Amino acid sequence: MIERPAGSASLLVGRGPEIAVLRDAVHRLRGGTGTVVWVEGEPGIGKSSVVAAGLRLAAQAGCQTAAGLADQLAHPPLLGVLLDCLGIGPRSSDPRRARIAAFLRDRRSALDLADGAHAAAAVEMVVALVDELCTAGPMMLVVDDVQWADDASLDVCRRLAPVAVHLPLLLVLAYRPGVHRSAVRRLRDVARRPDVVRIPLGPLGPEAVRDLLAALVDAPPGAGLVQLANQAAGNPLFLRELVESLVREDLVDISTQAEVRRSAGGVLPRSLAATLEGRLSSVPAGTIELMRAAALLGGEFAVTDLAALLGRPAIDVTADIQEAVTAGILVEAGPRMRFRHPLLRQALYDGIPAALRSALHLDVARALHAASVEPQRVAQHLLTSGVAGDRWARRWLADAGAVLAGWAPHLAAEVLRREVDHDPGDEADGVALGMNLARALIASGDHEEAAHRVRQTLGLVVDPDDRGHLHWMLARALFSGGRNDAAMADLHRALADADLPDAWRARLLASRAMFQRAGSGDLAGADATARDALRTAAATGDAFATAYALTGLWAGHSVRRQHRLALRSVERAIETLGPVADHVDLRAFVLHARIFSLQNLSRWSDAEEALRDARDFLRTANRTDDTTAGVTAAVLLFWLGRWDDAVAELDAVAQDTSASTYRGLREGGPGWLWYGVSALIAGHRGERARAAAHLRAGFDRPVVTVADRENIDFLLVARSLAAEQDGDLRLALDQLGGLLDRRPGEMTLTHQWLPRFVRLALAVDDRSAAEAGVRACLAEAAAEQVPARAAASADRCRGLHGGDPGALRSAVAHYRAGGVPVELAGTLEDLAVVLAERGDTAQARTALNEAIDLYGGFGAAWDIRRAEARLRSRGVRRGVRGARSRRAGHGWDALTPTERRVAMLVAAGRSTPDIAQSLFLTRRTAQTHISRILAKLDMRSRVEIAGAVLRRSAEEVVER
Repeated sequence: MIERPAGSASLLVGRGPEIAVLRDAVHRLRGGTGTVVWVEGEPGIGKSSVVAAGLRLAAQAGCQTAAGLADQLAHPPLLGVLLDCLGIGPRSSDPRRARIAAFLRDRRSALDLADGAHAAAAVEMVVALVDELCTAGPMMLVVDDVQWADDASLDVCRRLAPVAVHLPLLLVLAYRPGVHRSAVRRLRDVARRPDVVRIPLGPLGPEAVRDLLAALVDAPPGAGLVQLANQAAGNPLFLRELVESLVREDLVDISTQAEVRRSAGGVLPRSLAATLEGRLSSVPAGTIELMRAAALLGGEFAVTDLAALLGRPAIDVTADIQEAVTAGILVEAGPRMRFRHPLLRQALYDGIPAALRSALHLDVARALHAASVEPQRVAQHLLTSGVAGDRWARRWLADAGAVLAGWAPHLAAEVLRREVDHDPGDEADGVALGMNLARALIASGDHEEAAHRVRQTLGLVVDPDDRGHLHWMLARALFSGGRNDAAMADLHRALADADLPDAWRARLLASRAMFQRAGSGDLAGADATARDALRTAAATGDAFATAYALTGLWAGHSVRRQHRLALRSVERAIETLGPVADHVDLRAFVLHARIFSLQNLSRWSDAEEALRDARDFLRTANRTDDTTAGVTAAVLLFWLGRWDDAVAELDAVAQDTSASTYRGLREGGPGWLWYGVSALIAGHRGERARAAAHLRAGFDRPVVTVADRENIDFLLVARSLAAEQDGDLRLALDQLGGLLDRRPGEMTLTHQWLPRFVRLALAVDDRSAAEAGVRACLAEAAAEQVPARAAASADRCRGLHGGDPGALRSAVAHYRAGGVPVELAGTLEDLAVVLAERGDTAQARTALNEAIDLYGGFGAAWDIRRAEARLRSRGVRRGVRGARSRRAGHGWDALTPTERRVAMLVAAGRSTPDIAQSLFLTRRTAQTHISRILAKLDMRSRVEIAGAVLRRSAEEVVER
């Protein structure tokens, strides 16, 4: 593709900073100082428009201007672009130009490119001409698409670059990446000179895209138009062509805003598709056909997948891939290739007839399966094909559907639903498809349909093992959907079946144990049922049932605060499941339970290590984006005071957490925790609007079971904090009242919130409520098998209520030893209050200063204000410690420690999955960190991050 000057001022939207650079260069030129400017960008990105704006600035400043555009030719004429640019020709009125033209004409036969002496003479004459022209006055010389220029023209540019500053000459070289001729590589060395000004033209940002759309349609763009425009990937030329095509084909309604008509569908306007394909006219036909095949694979693809689809060795497609890269159709994306612009890919894709596309997508699915790629990629092509009833597809979905349901439940449900509804059948494939659909629906949170599909499939099943499995899924779907009595009734019926295999009897008993506790709080019954399940599982040797029953016992021990026994139960479950990566959901839950128990034992560093183990397992099981793991990590990071990292984990988790799979617990649990932790962090940071939004969403569903109650404590505390910030301390206290008494079977760690309850009770002078809070916390501590978190909370409550600094110092020592800054900061604040009330101002100030330093470390702005107000009312102010440092919001200093580690790995060339694996993050969390780094550093690409890291490292070396 050859980029031509766009000729439209609208393409300069969003290019203010780049034009400002040229304006400064023109200003220096008028003062007699030249500059070399290197403008680099992909086709259509606006190089020509920016350069043209610079030429206008130079002309307005009274400078000489000369500009030329190099053409993409196999054998460009000697000095061709510069002859056009400088007006060198036989009819030139300037004797110097005419003399050069005559020299070239007279010696044309001798000037073979291999004749270095004659070419060098011609180069020398052009360099001398530019020198003489600059003597007459400042000059701006532009060579656009310099990558296509002949070698002699490139030699002239290299000769002029070092002396431009003295001539004076503003030499602007506009370059498109991807050309690898040796002469071009030598010219690129010019761009690396320290005195060269570089203008890298990247894609337009979201705001600039909106501004450009508004300029093109003369109205604010609507959401649909913006969404469609995103396919242009910020390329201004493609954006303009897209809008012009939509307007030309009457696919845009323009009134108070411009919006795409529904009739536009997802297909590109015909005229735009034709225009885009026309831009590929110079690309060989074989390459275009290869790109059509690649378009079937999506916006990004592996070369091996493309080769498998075509049935050719990868080496056979190398030349066409390289041609596509040179033409700007493809770019590298780590080990894969990516279409540079979604619009180009869409145009190639739409060029394939619809019926043929369907057949080809089935071929792609078969080829990818044969190449042993991930099942979700195979399923995506089956879904896109729109074909139902294909024999091979049904067989594949029957075999691979269970794995697919775990890896991509929403996708699995969609493609399986189509097959089951097309032909449920009564053959083995029909049963397998129905069971796999039910699995996918449970995993995606669609419990009502899951129960319906299980019942539908039960009508086809005769095998006892399949019936046991279906009853297990039905009970889970019913319980997760809030129909607890129905779930228990179905389990009762299934367990009464004499033909039920013992392995499934053990699993159903383990399910009933979990439901007994989490549904109705029947802890004694749950323990008895779990032990019955454990005996039955031992007799059958079923590892899943054994581990599931042990998980039920873990829950009972945790409720009773027997955390050492709870930890022993989950570690036995992990050992029972063994190293084989089977039973992914159960294993993931057991690993999360281990993290919970380690926290309860105040073994915080071990809990972090357990989180890394869980992440490592999920990575090997291809569950790197497991939402429950992200919520578990966020809770742990909350208590460790790493709130920025906690927020990054939460942001990486989809807010619709219905896909989370706490085995045996209602799937709403992770959702409540997501909103609760998000709201509490926002509230403590003084981000009240954000906290209020999370509270509204979090309380927008009913609390039905014990399991529901034990997941809403963060939400309750966040709501209480909001009331406290409104100045209504009585309401804040009342909203925590429900935490005083745990219901039967409830696991909620009430002790972690009771110091807050006691503080509020004392603030409203409700001594009876404060005493009730102390009693509740002492009861929690007494229940602990070994003194741990509840014991420390009890010390804090006693110390605050009784004005006892000794008890508070005991809690401080516990939190300091465990490395728990959130609870340490709160306890130090309470200690400062008690010391101030006893008249020990100096020690109170010391405790206050440390508390505020800790609060500042995790950004608890509200807590700082509250602590200062509490102590100020008691006659204590912070000591003179310099101005309180504010958390930077922009630049390198704004990066969190984790973000800095991510930036270093980006600079080292590590991919997002590699970064995630190295730091034990999910891929989405790693990408969230990268996005935040880009925003804080005001950058657009990973390359810019790498540059920032290198500059920072160099500055640190100089400072040392």
